[in-house]
Amino acid sequence: MKRVLFALAATVAVAGPAFADQALAQAKNCMACHAVDKKLVGPSYKDVANKYAGQKDAVDKLAVKIQKGGSGVWGPVPMPANTQVSDAEAKKLAAWVLTLK
Repeated sequence: MKRVLFALAATVAVAGPAFADQALAQAKNCMACHAVDKKLVGPSYKDVANKYAGQKDAVDKLAVKIQKGGSGVWGPVPMPANTQVSDAEAKKLAAWVLTLK
């Protein structure tokens, strides 16, 4: 598990610009409800990154929320499950979101 997280962190660091995985977010329909810097249906990715900043398990927490959905954290509108997102994709998306502070 630590190797996977290290690999994800290294990939994000080498990827360059903050929008390196925005294409994956668009392909998985995340951008229908979220934007990088403004609230749409759900919170902005920058707000998510700030909320989870400094939490060691943030990638894992967010990956679970991406795949299984959730409610109550950001208000009354629930986030639906994204069953089309694989475990690896969810972790990649979560790691990307956390770089957007």
